[in-house]
Amino acid sequence: MLKSARKQEKDPEGRMPLVEHLRELRNRLAKGLLAVAAVTIVALVYSEELMQFLTKSVPTCAPNVTSNGGNCAIVSFNTLMAPFSTTIQLSLTTGLVVASPVWLYQLWAFVAPGLHRNEKKYTYAFVGAAVPLFAAGAYLAYLILPISVKVLISLTPEGSANILSLGDVLDFTLRMVLVFGLAFELPLVLVMLNLTGVLSGRRMAGWWRGVIMGVFVFGAVITPTTDPVGMIALAGPITVLYFGAVGFSLLNDRRRRRGNPDAELDDDEASALDLAPEPVGAVEAVSAPRALPEQATGEQGGARRLNGYDDIT
Repeated sequence: MLKSARKQEKDPEGRMPLVEHLRELRNRLAKGLLAVAAVTIVALVYSEELMQFLTKSVPTCAPNVTSNGGNCAIVSFNTLMAPFSTTIQLSLTTGLVVASPVWLYQLWAFVAPGLHRNEKKYTYAFVGAAVPLFAAGAYLAYLILPISVKVLISLTPEGSANILSLGDVLDFTLRMVLVFGLAFELPLVLVMLNLTGVLSGRRMAGWWRGVIMGVFVFGAVITPTTDPVGMIALAGPITVLYFGAVGFSLLNDRRRRRGNPDAELDDDEASALDLAPEPVGAVEAVSAPRALPEQATGEQGGARRLNGYDDIT
């Protein structure tokens, strides 16, 4: 009955009124929030295991070993409310990440009816490639984290102890995972810009020197290690993905030129004109029809007419 009532509220062109759009948005937001809340509750139950998993990269001290210099670190809570706030923050973050397929689908289901067929096709391809790329970047960050933490702890001078806040460790871990995951999305963004006609493969290929320099500088800044392992581990895969995006864009531009030679022209750029003269065919005689009945008889009001004129002189 609810579906039939919604169909009746649509206009003859199949469009929903504003109230129906707001109602649908409310329902989809509720479904997404329920999914996030459910995963957050489960994460609260297993919060201790999650903390141990995310802080595994920190070389913690054994029970009978004290932290001196860079040999190990002690993970602790620095304030009275830190255990509660850290647990809530970790659970909410886990809920948002794990329940992302649900609320992303709800968002897609709300937006998809207003998209064209080509836009839907590009969106499916973008989501299908974005998820594994982000997961690969996050996994690479998790592999590099132990090296980064050990290098940072090794800078501690002798006689000083490493007492780390668990909240800071979690923030550092999540920041590295997000940065690596989003960095792996750069080639995908370039491909989408090429598919929509905003950026050509030839222009991307001309940027390769600046892109490689920027990627390696970004890898050196975002990975806080003195050795080049972390920088190469991040910059190397992104460089390979960038050249893969350039190759795909060049092939797509070639396919587009075969279908339309003027596809890559700018809006203010004129196409080449063929100015060669063409032969003109023979002129055909066209008889003019009589527009008025009196022109057929040549008489109007008793006056003699010739070719529609009163005066034959």
